[in-house]
Amino acid sequence: MSPRSAYLHVPFCRHRCGYCNFAVIAGRDDLAADYLRAISKELSWLGEPRPVETLYFGGGTPTRLAIGPLRELLTLADHWFPAAEGVEREWTVEANPGDLSAESVELLADLGVTRLSLGVQSLKPSKLLRLERDHTPEEVKTVVGAAREAGLGVAIDLIFAAPEESLEEWFDDVRDALQLEPHHISTYGLTYEKGSTFWARRERQSLAEVDEDLQAQMYIGAIDLLTRSGFEHYEVSNHAQPGRRSRHNEAYWSGREYYAAGPGAARYVGGVRETNHRSTTTYLRRVLAGQSPVAERETLSPEARARERMVFGLRRLEGLRRAEFRSAAGYSLDELAGETLARLVGHALLCDDGEVVRLTRRGLLVSDAIWPELL
Repeated sequence: MSPRSAYLHVPFCRHRCGYCNFAVIAGRDDLAADYLRAISKELSWLGEPRPVETLYFGGGTPTRLAIGPLRELLTLADHWFPAAEGVEREWTVEANPGDLSAESVELLADLGVTRLSLGVQSLKPSKLLRLERDHTPEEVKTVVGAAREAGLGVAIDLIFAAPEESLEEWFDDVRDALQLEPHHISTYGLTYEKGSTFWARRERQSLAEVDEDLQAQMYIGAIDLLTRSGFEHYEVSNHAQPGRRSRHNEAYWSGREYYAAGPGAARYVGGVRETNHRSTTTYLRRVLAGQSPVAERETLSPEARARERMVFGLRRLEGLRRAEFRSAAGYSLDELAGETLARLVGHALLCDDGEVVRLTRRGLLVSDAIWPELL
């Protein structure tokens, strides 16, 4: 079966935040026309439109594009990735609250976008400053109101463990976010990625990472706050109101294949994973010259595909049903990692009732350390 999900990467940003190590390019809005020509050309290599159930614009900041180029990109994506027959397509666009206008929100809704994912990160001015974000809490509230009026679903991202952040400050942030009544909230601990300015500052000891025990309290405390407010904690970092899960991300976590285009975009089609060059200028140069933008290519063996499906599935709080997994992956969980799973159960990081294997709360706290053991 052909992939039923697609991702488009839009690399433009007003500036690069200190913690960011994504495939972005800041202060180069002048490249928008070349980007549109390149993405159009790359998509044309699909040969024909590919119907999908979920479509996702990530970045970067897709809404950094001006109204005209944004309309062109939306129209282009809608042509190449139309809604699959009989399915209401989920179409998500990531956005920076500081770049959105009422006109752009209206355009998104008019052209078929169903969901806005806002990089809010915090509703505290001082914390936004420490994270080097360029929007204000007031802009967040305005954009959420505009999205709601346009009938768009609203998802927001929050970061915890920012420099100097206390437990109560974080809980206040979560409570303020809940006041906005979003449909979906993702919480991420601040990470120090090699190549980011925050990494360099930490290495120079000019920036201190929040204590691990405090980070754990922040993570678990947010889960409890959101659960009490009616959100389902359905994946390690993701919470949704009933019926409002991210269908696109669930396609990833279920091990399904997906198309992708744009600088740094990763696709998974026919058991082959390809990643485009992360440099926007290199991507543009290659594609506009008629050359492949692919920088990395890997053909996954059946076992490697099954192991990835296992890890992605365990990220979901509902875990893995043994019988369903074997049917979908062609391997049983015990064939892939029986001894490792038993050891993790023994350490109370996983629980296994014979039918379902899933993370425990203790396992949630160290899940990133678990995955390499299973791959």
